Amino acid sequence: MRIDKYLWCIRYFKTRSIATTACKKGSVRVNNDIVKPSRDVYPGDTIMVRKNQIDYSLEVLDLPESRLGAKLVDIYRKDTTPKEAFEKIELLKYSKDYYRKKGVGRPTKKDRRDLEDFTGADES
Repeated sequence: MRIDKYLWCIRYFKTRSIATTACKKGSVRVNNDIVKPSRDVYPGDTIMVRKNQIDYSLEVLDLPESRLGAKLVDIYRKDTTPKEAFEKIELLKYSKDYYRKKGVGRPTKKDRRDLEDFTGADES
């Protein structure tokens, strides 16, 4: 089975064309080799997929006939993604919440007070 079709069947990508694009960009590796979308996958292969700043690691257990329901996915793949990858995403969420995007507007009164508390500025 083709790698793009396999990733679509086990629900790592919403459409097969998105899976194909990810393969073309080099976000998918099979046994540590960057692969084209037409590369065949066999049971026992190790797949690494970079998606949403997480490096997912999968082991192919079996090949499905067609796209699966979410409850049946674990029959065909074993997820070996380390937990540190998900913890790193949580830390990124917290760091992004604090910073204001450029052009969002003036700081609010609460933002000013928080900055003064942080910097220890005199409240005169």
